[in-house]
This record gives sequence, structure tokens and C-alpha cells, in this order.
Amino acid sequence: MTVVLRERLAESLRAFRGVFGNRNLRRLELAWAGSITGEWAAAIALGVFAYRSGGAAAVGLVGVIRFIPSAVAAPFTALLADRYPRERVMLAADILRCAAMAGAAAAALTGAPAGVVYALVGFVSVASTAFQPAQAALLPSLARTPDELTAANVASSTIESVGSFAGPALGGLLLAATETEVVFAVTAGLFLWSALQIAGIRADGRDEVEPAPRQSFAQEAAAGFRVIVEERRLRLLVGLYTAQTLVAGALNVLIVVSAIELLGLGESGVGYLNSAVGIGGLVGAAAALMLVGRRRLAADFGAGLVLWGLPIAAIALWPEPAAAFLLLGVVGVGNTIVDVAGLTLLQRAVRDEVLARFFGVLESLVVGTIGLGAILAPLLIESFGVRGALLATGALLPLLALLAWRSLAAIDAETAPPGEELVLLSRVPLFAPLPASTLEHLARSLAPLHVAAGTEVFRQGEPGDRFYIVRDGDVEVVADGRVLATLGPGGYFGEIALLRPVSRTATARARQKTDLLALDRDEFIGAVTGHPASAEAADAVIGARLGSVRTGLASL
Repeated sequence: MTVVLRERLAESLRAFRGVFGNRNLRRLELAWAGSITGEWAAAIALGVFAYRSGGAAAVGLVGVIRFIPSAVAAPFTALLADRYPRERVMLAADILRCAAMAGAAAAALTGAPAGVVYALVGFVSVASTAFQPAQAALLPSLARTPDELTAANVASSTIESVGSFAGPALGGLLLAATETEVVFAVTAGLFLWSALQIAGIRADGRDEVEPAPRQSFAQEAAAGFRVIVEERRLRLLVGLYTAQTLVAGALNVLIVVSAIELLGLGESGVGYLNSAVGIGGLVGAAAALMLVGRRRLAADFGAGLVLWGLPIAAIALWPEPAAAFLLLGVVGVGNTIVDVAGLTLLQRAVRDEVLARFFGVLESLVVGTIGLGAILAPLLIESFGVRGALLATGALLPLLALLAWRSLAAIDAETAPPGEELVLLSRVPLFAPLPASTLEHLARSLAPLHVAAGTEVFRQGEPGDRFYIVRDGDVEVVADGRVLATLGPGGYFGEIALLRPVSRTATARARQKTDLLALDRDEFIGAVTGHPASAEAADAVIGARLGSVRTGLASL
């Protein structure tokens, strides 16, 4: 067992190193670091600025300005990342955020009305709703393997954990030595850093492929909602994910009340307890490395939910400062596992063409449920007391995970890409350039087909409806009565009639009992034509095969 764990950890570390060895992924992660740190630093400075300007009421107003417009805008701003190259959308968002924060610094420095600063920082929050879904949707296309995708999500979650306390710490230190306008200016610099990193990403251009006919803006924006409504497994995953953010919103309030009333730590204890969650997140990053290489992440997602909830309930049973600090650290571990497993599952399950819009909807739901949790927590405290509220809040996620456990196991069975099929796909020149997430989706879409010896798979002159890969056995390709080629395991055929306005150019017949893997027309066309490098490879293969058919020298 020790040897197996050591080997798994070594594989995970190799994948993690691969993330930062991948130039594009490295730049994406560094941009994310600048973005998340800047957002947290700006939030601290804005809170202080608002309190100085109008007291607690102004702080509450700032919260409304930052979160409500963002929750409304997210599904619509995310549409940009499905219409245009995602790295360009992120770059534009960074430039706008940099300019807005520089404007906020100038407004604070010159004594402009507080509303000007509030509006500019609110604009930054809305612009961020275009950046984050684009980042989550771009990441799978930059990962070269499924393991690298999981490792990249571990890196992103780790960076988010670090940013969640590095950003406030940076803001606090600057505020202690300078003024709010300096923090705003530094935040503008962090967004500029992010923009410079994004500018260096060289992803395959989505705009180089002829786009599908566009629907109305409202129809396109609603696609993120439709994919959730139509997909059973997405409804479950999104429901559980937002249940976790509901609890997170309640925990933000419960930590404050528990530190002061239950644990006797005073106001400074609020910071200590929040930092415990951040430290736990870093520890969780090490644990999440073990998720790299795993194909069954839904059960890990459920386990993360349990780790999120049980420690909160345990604080009510064991209301001691040291215990609370330790238990909230476990919550941080659970948070990282939920983020890594949940995001990887969602990236695998959602079609690339609507992925950014899906994450825009998810972000809107996350912001909304965090706010709802913050509203519900005081009601729970008033009804059941602090300890009762901790028990009720902490019990929710383990209960939901228990009820959903069978469904999560079913998701693992559906989404885990078959290893052999994935290898066969990756060896087909038409598919080799595709992102890891697209290959996984295609692997799950392959249908096994058993063909008896002498059976025709299709006949010359028939319309094309499927693409085939030989899994085991032999298929001979015959045109006008002449055998052009014999295809063994790993061979593929049937692409010409799918990508060109022609019927089957030859007959494909099994020489012996043969196992095939079939891919439907729509899945094949969507994958190949939706990626420039794959479309180019397909053109090359088709050109060579049509030439071979005409001369009778080789295969299709």
C-alpha cells in the first residue's frame, strides 16, 4: 500500500510540475494569482474607505454594489468567452479592471465623492465576472492530458487559498503604512500583471474556425442555464456545489459571532479563525494532489462536502478556541477538495462551446447563495442560539452527501473516460491536437460495435453517419471491387463522407470477427471542425485518402 501511495504521489507531482512546464498554463496560473490577490486587496481597502466615509451603513452599501450587479451580470458577461477567444476576453477584463482601479486611486487621492469610488470598484466586480468564467473555461483547452487538467485545478485552488489571505494581508499592511488610494493603485498594478501574463498565452484561435450561426443574445445567454436544466448530473453537481457556498455564506457570519460570543476570542479572533480556513486550504492542496490521475472524482467531491460540514457541527459540541481553529482548518481541506474535484467534473461534463456561459451561471449562483447564507445565519442564531446554528449549518452538507452518494457513484461511472478508448482516440491524427477535456468527452461518446466476419460496415455510395476506429480484428477497404487497404487495431475510417458533401467513397468490410468503436456524425464533426489544428489535420488526411482512392494505391 505504501508503495502504491508513493507511486501515486510521484505521478501527481509530475503532473503538477507539468502544469508549470506548460507555458500557457503557467501564464494562466500566474494571471490568476494576480487577479485573486488584487480582488482581495481591493475589497479590504474599499471596506475601510467606505467605513471612513459613511460608517457601517456604507460598508453594507458597498457589499450590495459589489455582489448584486455581479450576480446579475455573470451569465451575460460570460457569453463573451464563448463568442470570442477566451484569452482575449480575459485580457480585456484585466485592462478594464486596471483602468477602473487606477481611476479609484485618483478619485480617492483627489477627494472625489465616495460614490465615484464605489461605482468604479463595483465596475471592477462586474468585469471580474467575465474574467473568471473565461479562465475556468480556457484551462481545459490548455491542459495536454486529463491528469494535467486535474493538477491545474489543484494549482488554481491553491493560488486561490493563498490569495484569500495574502490579498487581505497585503491590503492591511499597506493601509497601516499608507492610505486607501495606495492600495487601489497597487491593485491596478496587480491587474496589469495579470494582463501581461494573459497577453503571452498562445492558444489555438477559436476565431479561426467559421462560427456556427448565432442565436439572439438572450438565447445565447440562456444556454448556460439550459445545459444545467437538461443534464441530470449537472443539476446534481451544481445543486451540491451551491449548497456548499450557501454554508460558506452562513459560516462567514457564524465565525464572527462564534469568535466573540461562543469562544471568547474577541474581535481579533475573527481574523484568526478565518486564517485557519486559509491554512487548511493549503494543507488541502497537498491532499488534492492525490486526486491527480483519479477518474472517479464524484465520490471525492462528496467526501469534500462531508469535510466541509462535520467540523462546523463539531465546534458546537466542542466550543474551545484550539479545537475551533483545528476544525476550521479541516473545513479548509474540504474546501480545496470540493473545488478541485467539483471543477474538474464540471469541466469534463460540459460541452466546450457553452463552457464559459455555464461557469458564468455557476458564478451567479455562487454569489447569490453566499449572500443567502449570510442572511439565513442570523435567523438560525436567533432561533436556535449560536451552538444550534452551528449544528444545523454543519449537518446540511453531510446529509446531502449521504442522500446523493449513489447518484455521485453513477456520475463517476458515466464520466470516467475508458482508458483504452482514450489511448486509441489520441493516436488518431484527426483527434491528436484536441484538448484533453474534448478527448475525454469523445471517449465517453464512443459506441462499441461487434461485427461478424464478412459483414459490411457500410457500402460504397451510402450516406455517411458514423466514424469508426478498429479496436480488434481487421477491416478491408474496397472501392469498385478493388481492395485498397486492410486496417488493423488502431486503424480508422469513415471520415470523408462526414466532412465532405459526398457519399461513402468505398466499402468497409470485416475480414474476421471485429470489434469497432463508432462515433456519431454530430460528435465527430463538432470535435474536428471546432478546433483549428484538428480541422487542418483532417484536411490533410482526407486529401491523402481521396488521392489514394483515385489512384487505387492505398486506403480510403
